[in-house]
Amino acid sequence: MNNTPILRMDNIVKNFNGVTALKNVSLEVTRGEVHAICGENGAGKSTLMKVLSGVYPAGTYGGNIVFEGEQVGYRSINESEADGIVIIHQELALSPYLSIAENIFLGNEISTRGVIDWNRTNREAALLLARVGLDENPATRVLELGVGKQQLVEIAKALSKQVKLLILDEPTAALNDEDSAHLLTLINHLREQGITSIIISHKLKEIRQIADTVTIIRDGETIESFSMSEPDATEARIIRSMVGRDLSSLFPPREANIGEVIFEVRDWSVYHPVDTTRLVVDGANFTVRAGEIVGFAGLMGAGRTELAMSIFGRSYGTNISGTVLKDGVEIQTRTVDEAIRNGLAYATEDRKKYGLNLIGDIAVNVSAAALAKLVRFGVIDRHREYKVADSYRAKMNIKAPSVSAITGKLSGGNQQKVVLSKWIFSGPDVLILDEPTRGIDVGAKYEIYGIINELAAQGKAVIVISSELPELIGLSDRIYAISEGVLTGEVARADATQERLMHFMTAGKDSAL
Repeated sequence: MNNTPILRMDNIVKNFNGVTALKNVSLEVTRGEVHAICGENGAGKSTLMKVLSGVYPAGTYGGNIVFEGEQVGYRSINESEADGIVIIHQELALSPYLSIAENIFLGNEISTRGVIDWNRTNREAALLLARVGLDENPATRVLELGVGKQQLVEIAKALSKQVKLLILDEPTAALNDEDSAHLLTLINHLREQGITSIIISHKLKEIRQIADTVTIIRDGETIESFSMSEPDATEARIIRSMVGRDLSSLFPPREANIGEVIFEVRDWSVYHPVDTTRLVVDGANFTVRAGEIVGFAGLMGAGRTELAMSIFGRSYGTNISGTVLKDGVEIQTRTVDEAIRNGLAYATEDRKKYGLNLIGDIAVNVSAAALAKLVRFGVIDRHREYKVADSYRAKMNIKAPSVSAITGKLSGGNQQKVVLSKWIFSGPDVLILDEPTRGIDVGAKYEIYGIINELAAQGKAVIVISSELPELIGLSDRIYAISEGVLTGEVARADATQERLMHFMTAGKDSAL
C-alpha cells in the first residue's frame, strides 16, 4: 500500500425531498487499502457510496469527486464500472435462474461475431472462481448456491470488470462465521493484488481485523477518520463516534405501572427460509410484563425483524423451534390468524408493502385484522365498520377528511396511525411494533410515542423494535440487544446509554445472554 489517494470525495451534499441526507461529507481513500465506513443505521453510508457509483447521478448532489487524479461525476453505474469502481450491495444482484458464468458476464458477454462463446465464457469464469476461492462448476445455477457462495460470485463478477475500487455494503451481514472468515481472507488477498476496498460494516471485530483506516459518519456528516494502527483505535472509540449525540427531550411524559409477566418466549430458534443451514435466530429467551415497553436494539441484519415475524404466525423462517407463553400458558402461533386469536399483533416495519392496502380507504384498513367483529349474518356491516374507523380517526388524530380517504394518499405519519388503529381494534394483549416511526416527521413521532405510552398504560405488553437508539432509550422500560441472531444484553431504562447498547449490538454471537 502506498500513500497516494485513489479516491477523494469533498463536501458531498445530498438531499431527498428537502431532507438533507449528506451534509458536506468528505472521504479520502488511499490506493491499495481496506477502508471501513461505520455509522448507525440511516447515517448516510450507503447514500454516499451510491453517489460515488452513479446510482445517484451527477447533478443530483453537490460537491466534488476525484478518482485516480481526475474529477469525475458518474451518471450511471455503467460509467463508474468502466472506470473500475464496482459496488456490491447488501441485497445481491444476481439472477438465480442463470448459471454462475452467465451472471459473471451478464451485460459483458464474451462473444465472437455477435454469438456468445460459451466455452470461453465458462473457461474465464472458472479462472475468476479460482481467484475468489470458490470450487464450483461455472454452469451451476446461482439458486443452488448458499448466500456465502453467492457473495463470492459477486466478487468474481467485479474482478471480471477489472475492478480498481471494490465497495462492499455489509458484506458479511448474511453470512455464517465460516463464510465471513473466507470473505475477509479474500479481501486481504485482493489488497495484496493492489485492489482497494471500501467496506461498510457494523461488525467492529471484523473491522479491527481487516481495515487499515476507518471513517465514521453520523447523521449525514463525517465525524472523523483514523488509522487502525493508532494506539487509541479501539472499538470503544468507534462506538463513541457513531452514537455521540445527546438524547433530546422528544418523548411525552410517562409513569410506568408494570405488572406480572404476560408474554414469554423460550429457546426460540429460526433458520433462513432459503439457506436452511443458516441460523438466523439462535435460542432467544425474553419476557414482557403487563404495562411494560420492551425495546429491541440491533444493527441491520442482526435478526430483530426475523425474530418478530417468526413469532407472529411464523411469517418468516423455517425449522422454527421454541415455546411461546402468554400468562404462563403455552400458546400456538403457527399462522397469523392463530397469533391474532391468541392476542398478538405485529405492526410491520414496511407498512406500504405488508401493513396497508394502499388503494383501499381508511375504513377497510382499520377493520382488516378483525373483520369477524363486524360480521352480521355472514355479511360485513359496512355502516358499523365506518363508525369504528371514524372513532379511531378521531382518537388517533388521523388527518383525513373522512375514513373514505384512500390510505395511499395519506402522509407517512397518518398511514402509521392507520396501521396502529388496525391492530388496536383487533384487541391484542401483546403488540410488536417494528420501526413504528420510520419515515415520519418529528411531530408525528411525538404523537406515535403518546399512543405507545397509552397502550402500555392500558396494561398491554408492548415490544418496540427500532434502529434509533435515542428512540429506544426514550420509550423503553427495558431493552434487549441482539447481534448476529443472539440476544447479547438486557439493559434497564436507568442504565441505558447509546454506548452501552452499541457495545452489546456489536458483541457478536459469542456474547449470548
